[in-house]
Amino acid sequence: MTTRSYSNWFVRARLKTRQLLLLAAMEEEGNVRRAADVLGMTQPAASRLLKELEDMLEVSLFDRTPHGMHATLYGEVMIRHARMVLSNLSHAHDEISALRAGLAGQVRIGVIAAAAATMVPRAIASVKERYPQLQIWAEVETSDVMLPRLAEGELDIMIGRVLERQNQLKAEIRYEPLADEPLCVVARPGHPLENETGLTLRGIVNASWVLHPPGSVLRHRFDLMFSQIGLNPPQNVVNTNNFLAISSLLLQSDMLAVLPDEVARQYQQYGVLKRIPLDLPCRMDTFGIITRQSHLLSPAASIVLEALREAAGEVYGSSFEPAVAR
Repeated sequence: MTTRSYSNWFVRARLKTRQLLLLAAMEEEGNVRRAADVLGMTQPAASRLLKELEDMLEVSLFDRTPHGMHATLYGEVMIRHARMVLSNLSHAHDEISALRAGLAGQVRIGVIAAAAATMVPRAIASVKERYPQLQIWAEVETSDVMLPRLAEGELDIMIGRVLERQNQLKAEIRYEPLADEPLCVVARPGHPLENETGLTLRGIVNASWVLHPPGSVLRHRFDLMFSQIGLNPPQNVVNTNNFLAISSLLLQSDMLAVLPDEVARQYQQYGVLKRIPLDLPCRMDTFGIITRQSHLLSPAASIVLEALREAAGEVYGSSFEPAVAR
């Protein structure tokens, strides 16, 4: 199939773009001399290009008359298609220019939940306002899932953490720390503990919980919090890291969940969930903006990266210098 597509007559005949331009110019100008002037070539050169094209096609494209040159039926067909080709080439040039300027293209970012609820929407809104043709793919996942995908080039930018068990990837990335992540307990509006005072970990250890699965960083910090005061972690647990599932389970029960504070604040702002008045003695490690060390970002990805930095400064009030993760 591929071989046949490259055996067309215009490939064998080495059709020139200037011949297509000449056809379009001759239709507008009516003779070879004026068409040659428009294209910045001599009349003999233009006449030679036209003759070569007619010889290729084995037809006459123009009738020569005392009043000028008029396209034959063959010429009209060729002119129509020449204009289509020239238009497509012009569009291709415009698209390439837009890609180089960052006005278009695709950018894929991976985001942990806390950043997805705060800085990332602000950054994306800013970029789309200035560059509506730029396509952004935002995936919300855990850091341990996203970092290998970033290293393999499936993501352009990541907002997350570099975990100790991923030390082998640290030399390949640049890491800009942003903020740590407080945790809080949430429940449905009207939950019996919503306005309870003097709550302690001992008072909620036997509650029903919706928690991130064992092995996740959040679950490890949660379980450790109880172990450090001599308690076994909660046993009445549903395991999921899907925020839609978490909120749905909470709304239909008296279960509790532990979420990043910024995520909980978003849920509470829209009346979906309420924070329970208990200060948890644990936080998630600092997260940041992560890119590949040796990879040159596309213009579009560079624009998104700068918008993420600006949004992080507005949300977290700090700016950091890029660094190789250690």
